[in-house]
Amino acid sequence: MKKFINNLLKEDQNIVPFVDFMKYIGPGILVTVGFIDPGNWATNVSAGSMYGYKLLWVITLSTVMLIILQHNAAHLGIATGYCLSEATSIFINNKLSKIILLSAVVASISTSTAELLGTAIALNMLFKIPIKVGTVISVIVISFVLYSNSYKRLEKIIIGFVSIIGLSFLFELYLVKINWNTAVLSWVNPVIPKDSIVIIMSVLGAVVMPHNLFLHSEIIQSRQWNLKDKSIIKKQLKYEFLDTLFSMVIGWAINSAMILLSAATFFENGIVIDKLEQAGVLLKPIVGSGASVVFAIALLFSGFSSTVTSGMAGGSIFAGIFKEPYNIKDKHTKMGIFITLILATVVIFLLKDPFQGLILSQMILSIQLPITVFTQIYLTSSKKVMNEYANGKFSKAILISLGIIIAALNVKLFIDTIF
Repeated sequence: MKKFINNLLKEDQNIVPFVDFMKYIGPGILVTVGFIDPGNWATNVSAGSMYGYKLLWVITLSTVMLIILQHNAAHLGIATGYCLSEATSIFINNKLSKIILLSAVVASISTSTAELLGTAIALNMLFKIPIKVGTVISVIVISFVLYSNSYKRLEKIIIGFVSIIGLSFLFELYLVKINWNTAVLSWVNPVIPKDSIVIIMSVLGAVVMPHNLFLHSEIIQSRQWNLKDKSIIKKQLKYEFLDTLFSMVIGWAINSAMILLSAATFFENGIVIDKLEQAGVLLKPIVGSGASVVFAIALLFSGFSSTVTSGMAGGSIFAGIFKEPYNIKDKHTKMGIFITLILATVVIFLLKDPFQGLILSQMILSIQLPITVFTQIYLTSSKKVMNEYANGKFSKAILISLGIIIAALNVKLFIDTIF
């Protein structure tokens, strides 16, 4: 692996040390937690319990789509020095840009709702804390982390949390018997079982999320390198792609592990799961109490870390409306975080059934995601915005195709959810 990365980082016959690349790891990991959040847990566990290993290919496909879109978002931040939210305000008509960004704030609130719910559900599973009380505790702790930490500190915290989640699933997979021959084939063999289209779209929709596109462009451009030096920009683009690829593969592995665990336990025993609490409880008699506790701990860290990043995204989007970057000392960033977390908490308090919150959040995201994707494609394809780093014809064609696919899938998901 070390040799492979060093070869990719070759410049003018000089090899950039592997240790330099490892120092750059961080932005991609922060984004990764957004697609291993409680919403993904719900869809992946359901997919595994209903269809066994058959839908693993959806994780592979959605991860490939995500790598392309996230790389494109980061590309914007590196080439322009603006995050997606700032660029939208600066380069798009004032009224239209405000509509786009306000809809993105709503999407960030929606995402935070699902992620806070996942954190609260994990606290309930571990300590029997009521969902609403757990939500309040989570918001207080997450707010403290966001308002008192810099990017670098948050990166280290999130990397630690993702490591815990990954180790938790390694432990879970160690306890169960996986049919690896079937699993390996299912990762690359597209099969659509009867009546599975809704769950397939849910899995795809839970991976590509609007707030992650805003967040990635923000984190990348915050590093403030010299935009006038083309050699530095090219170097950063190369590092960023490897960071994105490395981080998204980690996300692919964790999402796959969710389906593998569910398939090997629930599907093999004829149990269909549609609630996260149900999964934790039913793991205990099948695998043992240790597995149930580890499942809840991983969910807790997943919910906590993904809520931190969705709060950051909310702050970034709101600050961008005023053509400002994310800065925790700035009032607009603080206000964006506050709006995102508090309104998400209000939504949870108004819900009678926590599971309704997950459904509601997916509906809102299904409406907003195509808006963000096509806004990003427009900006990254514009020479006025990107200069020589604008998307080429081939890249633009791929991005537009992905945008159309995502829009079609999300419209179908929205219709199926409503009717």
